[in-house]
Amino acid sequence: MVEQYDFSGYATKNDLLCTDGRTIRQDAFKECDGVTVPLLWNHRHDDPSYVLGHARLENRKDGVYMYGKFNDTERAQTCKKVLEHNDLKGLSIHARGLKQRAGDVLHGVIKEVSLVLSGANPGATIDYVMSHNDDEEDELYMYLIGDEYTELKHGDIEVEFPEPIEVTDNEEKETDMAKELMHADEEEKQEEKAPAKEKKNEDEETIEDVINTLTDKQKTAMYALLAAADEANDDDDEEDEDEEENKSMKHNAFESYEDTETTLTHADMEEIFRDAKKLGSLRDAVEEHMENGVLSHADSDYGIERGTGENTYFVRDPEMLFPDFRNVNGATPEFFKRDTTWVTDFMASVKHTPFARIKTMIADITMDDARALGYVKGNVKKNEFFELIKRTTDPQTVYKKQKMDRDDVVDITDFDVVAWIKGEMRDMLEEEIARACLVGDGRSTQSDDKILESHIRPVLTDHELFTIKTTFDVEEAESVNAKNFVKTAIKARKDYKGTGNPVMYITDTMLADLLTMEDGNGRFIYESETQLTTALRVRKIVTVPVFENITFTNAESKTANLAAIIINPIDYVIGADKGGAVNMFDDFDINYNQMLYLIETRISGALVKPKSAIVIGTTEKE
Repeated sequence: MVEQYDFSGYATKNDLLCTDGRTIRQDAFKECDGVTVPLLWNHRHDDPSYVLGHARLENRKDGVYMYGKFNDTERAQTCKKVLEHNDLKGLSIHARGLKQRAGDVLHGVIKEVSLVLSGANPGATIDYVMSHNDDEEDELYMYLIGDEYTELKHGDIEVEFPEPIEVTDNEEKETDMAKELMHADEEEKQEEKAPAKEKKNEDEETIEDVINTLTDKQKTAMYALLAAADEANDDDDEEDEDEEENKSMKHNAFESYEDTETTLTHADMEEIFRDAKKLGSLRDAVEEHMENGVLSHADSDYGIERGTGENTYFVRDPEMLFPDFRNVNGATPEFFKRDTTWVTDFMASVKHTPFARIKTMIADITMDDARALGYVKGNVKKNEFFELIKRTTDPQTVYKKQKMDRDDVVDITDFDVVAWIKGEMRDMLEEEIARACLVGDGRSTQSDDKILESHIRPVLTDHELFTIKTTFDVEEAESVNAKNFVKTAIKARKDYKGTGNPVMYITDTMLADLLTMEDGNGRFIYESETQLTTALRVRKIVTVPVFENITFTNAESKTANLAAIIINPIDYVIGADKGGAVNMFDDFDINYNQMLYLIETRISGALVKPKSAIVIGTTEKE
């Protein structure tokens, strides 16, 4: 069936950067080939009077071509006259279900084509308009023959243009007609050999008669156009669809996107403002009106309409109006980490020596043989005997290594990222050393990364000559356990031989149980940590998060859960030779353009005073 169209042009062209930052790629709308969609004015979807007619789409190698037909409404006829006077040339598509990689539109479905004042796509323009003069010499007729369109424009040719020719649905007749158009000149040369043509009415002309009225130059131009159209259709059929283009993607309208389904909307701003009052937020109102996978491709210069007098205010891409997110803690990211207050307290209190190989020599004079003896006249005086004990500890290297691409270091300008990284490395190194000194690093003895206990000796597992280990059985009632802890700590305190008044490093769980102990009247026994500190005979109490879930073996070879360690850090020595103290190194890998950072120290550590630490733990009651 033949249909006469009023105008034609490219609804969108491929590989052109649009004003909204997108680029439509070849065959992005291939599925729309041959589809008829509504023709609208400026993407107005809220009023049927803005439906101007319909458009037939044709997917081409360089874009999507459209053939427009106006309806009989007053608005459509007005637009038709505007086009005839060449006052308007802009076209714009409205598509949904977009699939996009970065700024490239790879797939979508066109739902309507609109006449606009200016399109976002620089190639989306009207190139043919049927003029309606009285002599009908400048008319443009477009006929649908099979799946192809034939365009004939007769502006300078003084011939009588025929009425639109009806083409039957018979596929064989359509093929014959196409061949007749393509090979008219060959048939003239073989006129005598050709079959007799059908007789025509006196007032009717065939297509051949019309073609014969053209000059040779005009015939050559027409055949070239038909051949180019046929070649373009063949190329389109040969290209395979990319499977990546058919993958579904999701997209949040208010977040940046990559490989996502793009969402743009043209909502009525007046309605959004009304909803904003109900929802309490302009942002919520905009999100309420967002449509998934929508592309309205008018020029961004007209994204905000003004002065139309018809309440058509709207904003496309409203998230551009929202303020930037701000970091409430300043530009530098805040580390989420364990409480390391105890690290500072311990590392500032331990004894540091300028040598890494620590030797401890102890003379045990607690035995009876070391006691002074009474003398009776005439008897032989006896010699004193005591035991010498020696222990040596050599150093091990402890380190942290980090790297960053130099491009990232240069591009991060909001804060000093190098100082930020180095601060993290220093904090984590000190925490690891303090942990190794008190309870060990917790890694398996088979691990290459283990801090060996022969180099940094943990208080928790040290020899009984240096560490007093005491435990009590766990009861069901927490208050009973707390009371047992206090009793155990006070009794063990009598065996303590360390320097001065020690510090208690304790788990948060046990400290909470101690502070919530109640007397018979329901009142807290210790109203503050100060009262508890005095009762436990320690200088202060420091909580250590890494103590949680730490176990050790007591004197009876039972497994116990660590509750607290009582020690004066001055009795623990950390030694480092000159050059073995904490050092930070910077390097640059020229091959990979990377900044390398290393912080390391080579140290040893051990208790040097007997009975200078008390370890308190809990065991399961048998």
